[in-house]
Amino acid sequence: MSDQIAMSIDPNVDPYGSLGIIRNTDGSITRPQIPRPFSIAIPDNDSSVFMKDLVINPAKDMWARIVIPHKVLDSEIKLPLVVYFHGGGFVMAANVDTPILQKFYATVAVEIPAIIVSVDYRYAPENRLPAAYDDCVESLHWIKNTSDELLKKYGDFSKCFLLGTSAGGNIAYHVGLRVAEVSECLKPLEIKGLILHHAFFGGKERTKSELRLVRDKILPLNVSDIMWELGLPIGSDRDHPYCNPMVEIRSNENLFDQMKIQDWKILVIDCDGDPLIDRQIEVLKMLKEKGVQVVDSFREGGFHGCEFFDDMKLKDMALVVKEFVRA
Repeated sequence: MSDQIAMSIDPNVDPYGSLGIIRNTDGSITRPQIPRPFSIAIPDNDSSVFMKDLVINPAKDMWARIVIPHKVLDSEIKLPLVVYFHGGGFVMAANVDTPILQKFYATVAVEIPAIIVSVDYRYAPENRLPAAYDDCVESLHWIKNTSDELLKKYGDFSKCFLLGTSAGGNIAYHVGLRVAEVSECLKPLEIKGLILHHAFFGGKERTKSELRLVRDKILPLNVSDIMWELGLPIGSDRDHPYCNPMVEIRSNENLFDQMKIQDWKILVIDCDGDPLIDRQIEVLKMLKEKGVQVVDSFREGGFHGCEFFDDMKLKDMALVVKEFVRA
């Protein structure tokens, strides 16, 4: 499904069509084939960055795109590693080659500057959660053991951050919780923090922002509900911890102990035009109460994922991420 087709379908009228899927009468879905162009070196259509694709796990059709600022290629500089998990509600037919992500990669990589490793992962409902979490944890072990000369030469493995947008923000959060418990196994890769960009969280009880924006043109409630129905383990509701992090936060007093011991930081980015803004504020407040180092960047206006469509908002976001990574 192209970006143009996705944007032309009103999700309030045709929620499945807006996701690029067809719901069959037996409950299964049909989706178009996702084209997977692959080459060792990507033709460079942005002179500011060099991009390269690498296979992570061919059995799962997992791969990653490495994005490196051109200006460091003739130097001895080592840059922070930002591992990026894209969005799509766990179900959308997006991947690391989706055109709308290219400007995002380049802007963030150049502004920080940093090396971006954008990871592809399996989709629901063919592979329900926690498959996406499993794949993204696997990607960190792949980076740790990489034989790629570019990553080894220019990547500072001691400064790694997990960045995710929407469902990718949810992934960054849950993968962070997992790997904080086994950080020694990832060395020399050392994670320093999480960046949750418009993170896709939910819950059975509706928030005020969800009700205020119930028929939002980007992420209306009916689409959120469908994505959770297709993404969560069969038989689960929206108060499953994968969807509603507050359930686990309230029930596990020691949930963030390893993050605090390792001095991790968490950056939460959102805007008040996003139906998910109240979820972000709720998680942010609880993280602070638990003693986690948290930074927030909340803006007026906007909409879910607005940085992908507004160059100025993207530049502003990249500068916020730069300050966080470089602090």
